Amino acid sequence: MRCKDREGNFIGADDGQDKFLEKLYSSRIDRQMVKVLIRPSVSKAGGWFLDRKISTVAIKPFVKANGISLEDYEKSRFDSYNDFFTRRVKAERRPVDMDSSHLIAPCDSKLTAYQITEDAEFTIKNTLYSMESLTRSKKLAEKYRGGYLLLFRLTVDDYHRYCYVDRGKKSGNHIINGVFHTVNPIANDHYPIYKENTRCISFLKSANFGTLMMIEVGALMVGKIVNYHEEKMVERGEEKGRFEFGGSTIILCLKKDKAVIDDDILENSRLGIETKVRYGEKIGKKTE
Repeated sequence: MRCKDREGNFIGADDGQDKFLEKLYSSRIDRQMVKVLIRPSVSKAGGWFLDRKISTVAIKPFVKANGISLEDYEKSRFDSYNDFFTRRVKAERRPVDMDSSHLIAPCDSKLTAYQITEDAEFTIKNTLYSMESLTRSKKLAEKYRGGYLLLFRLTVDDYHRYCYVDRGKKSGNHIINGVFHTVNPIANDHYPIYKENTRCISFLKSANFGTLMMIEVGALMVGKIVNYHEEKMVERGEEKGRFEFGGSTIILCLKKDKAVIDDDILENSRLGIETKVRYGEKIGKKTE
């Protein structure tokens, strides 16, 4: 899937990974391998290895291949690959927009905005989803009719910690167990990944944007979604949690007429182009 930065420039995609995943998900024989790879036990085993000291041998090649500057992070020496992968960025490298009327991104990611129809449905790359299938709750689905679903897709080179987008009261966490497909858009051509993957749902009764539904989606080789809090009062920009190794997704659902999404994001989304955003930056504003 093509991606632009906030200045409107196209940015590179991993064509090698895309070609591999296209073959893996489109071939009938290779799809038998997919059935094994997406099992939670496989992600758990991968996570176990990546917590071991020996996994640090993979850090230096990854840093070089992805042009990562370790000067942006609080530490540069790590005990395991997962320790590196969940590294915390220096606060000044991810300033949070504190204007209460601005809607901010919860994470570094590639963002697409989807309109939720009056039938409580949305379409991702020609795959039709219902809000009920996403949440497994007809009652919840009804509440977000006509609103927005914001899909923040994180890839392995992104910062994998995420924050609250406004101050307010957070609910407890509800886990929907499932499998662990990759969240690369190619997989969505073959499987309804956002209603099959493991995900964690919580709500934020926010000061400025109504009650937001927040969903963290696990993905291939991401055996662990780590959310820090159950029910509590939270602050805008406060760290909410992290993903361990792999690509993953955060979904933010807004009720109708609670926010206006920035024009560049809406236009890119209409054209099937993702927009690269960063943790804490403005992506919309409160409806007046």
